[in-house]
Amino acid sequence: METRPRKLLDQVRDVIRLKHYSYRTEQSYVYWIRRYILFHNKQHPKEMGVPEIEAFLTHLAVSKKVTASTQNQALSALP
Repeated sequence: METRPRKLLDQVRDVIRLKHYSYRTEQSYVYWIRRYILFHNKQHPKEMGVPEIEAFLTHLAVSKKVTASTQNQALSALP
């Protein structure tokens, strides 16, 4: 019987827990990664690069008017 690979966000949670980050950090990182994926029409992060990250952060700054610290948090969460 074949086992399916774990979903991306489950893999992210595993890595965060392995690094002993707080539960709140885990929630935050998963939130930002999910928003990043949805912003790019559900494209997988490994298919994206620096231009897509810049587009997402620009969107947060211009359209959503988030603070610089929020942008930094989102950037830290992105793969």
